[in-house]
Amino acid sequence: MSVLDLARQWFIQGRRIDMGELGAELGVSRATLFRWVGNRDQLTADILRDLATKTFHRALAAHADTTGATRVSAVIGDFVQILAETSFFVDFVHREPERALRLLTTKESPVQGYAIERVEQLLDEEIDPPSGPEAIHHHDLAYLIIRICESLLYTDLITGDPPNPDIARQAIYALIR
Repeated sequence: MSVLDLARQWFIQGRRIDMGELGAELGVSRATLFRWVGNRDQLTADILRDLATKTFHRALAAHADTTGATRVSAVIGDFVQILAETSFFVDFVHREPERALRLLTTKESPVQGYAIERVEQLLDEEIDPPSGPEAIHHHDLAYLIIRICESLLYTDLITGDPPNPDIARQAIYALIR
């Protein structure tokens, strides 16, 4: 079993990723493990990106029969909803909120960059390129969409209100239609 596979399994089980324990279970030293995958944050970010990829593909497949703004808002809304309803993800965010938000919402890990890239790609496929002086280009629009999703997905940490994927869906549709 690979390091990423075992660490992902632990993450899904709600188990904290401990590099010493992970190395011991794999039969390698902690130093070797660090050479292979970097530190705990780097490994956790790789897990989050891997899970985000699978979740995004699932949302894309669920809306393969739609197009345009409807497809974009449905795919991204489903992505947010799946995350909000995935117990191991919610548990991670609540167990380690500072680490989770840093890894999920900043440039310190590849997760946010990946999310922006995927949304930009979806916009390029489904929405006509922007034109005119007031136009928001797809890369910037993707960033705004991700920030909307983050604010609604992590609202329980920010304001205490429960996450609301439906508002994300509606806001994205209003923004791009």
